[in-house]
This record gives sequence, structure tokens and C-alpha cells, in this order.
Amino acid sequence: MTEVTPKASKTPEASEAPKASEARDVRDAEGRDVRDVRNAPEALGKPDDLTEKPAIASHKPPAAPGALLPREEGDKLTARLEHAVVGFVDGPRDAVEEADAVLQELAARLTDAVQSRRRTLRGSWQPAAPAEGTSAEPAATPDTEQLRLALRDYRELTERLLHI
Repeated sequence: MTEVTPKASKTPEASEAPKASEARDVRDAEGRDVRDVRNAPEALGKPDDLTEKPAIASHKPPAAPGALLPREEGDKLTARLEHAVVGFVDGPRDAVEEADAVLQELAARLTDAVQSRRRTLRGSWQPAAPAEGTSAEPAATPDTEQLRLALRDYRELTERLLHI
């Protein structure tokens, strides 16, 4: 009969050493187990190496102060333009007509916004004309600081428009 000898017993240090599969860090930067599919970038709405955009749409911040168009209006025009681009294959002429309409609407909205901003700027430094039928008292003239601020605002708006 052959005698079977048991293998040498493992020392406590050897049994505590991590296996090769356990040695690999399985937690992401936030401490979540990456082996859990619920922690996948798609499930968390975060981009990974294979995606450019999050799977879950993030809330966009409101338009920057002084923006000519509210964020939601810009988003609607962008969506319409994207719709036109996507529809080009099925209806090239319709897609181009839609893109033309989007550009026309955007130009009109920007024109209105610039004119409104100009009226506001003008009101900050230009004395208001007396209303008809009222005494023609001389209006207060703005001081140098008001004029400096108005000039700064005109320059800022003009430079923004030149860099569109």
C-alpha cells in the first residue's frame, strides 16, 4: 500500500496572504466595489472610457449672468438644429430648411436681446427726456463714474458680439 502523506500545513502568514485575484484593488475613487454592476459608470450617470456623455442627463446651470438668451431657449434651438442634422439622410431639403429657420429665429432673438440691452445701457447714462406736457426741468447729468461704468458695459457687450 502506498502511504499518503499530508501536504505541509500552511502557516498563518501564508494563509493570510491575498490571492492574486484579491490583490487587485476592486474599489473606485469613491470606495465603491467596481465588481458590482450597480456601480458601473452607466448606472451612476458618469462617463467612462467608452462613452463621451453621461447616461443620465445632468441638470444644466442657468445661463451666465448677462447672457443674451436664457439657457432653455438656447437648448431648444440646439435641439431643433440637431433634429435637422439627424433628419438630413431621410429628407435633405427639409433638414436644410429647418436649419435655416433655426438660424433665422436665433438671429431675431439675438437682435431683440441686443436692442433691449442697449436700451438698458443707454438708460444708465443718458438723461431721460421730459414727458410731453410736463415742465422741461433739466435732467440730472450722470457723473464720471456712471459714464465709466456705462462705457465698460458697452465695451464688454461689443467685444462679446465681435467674438461670436
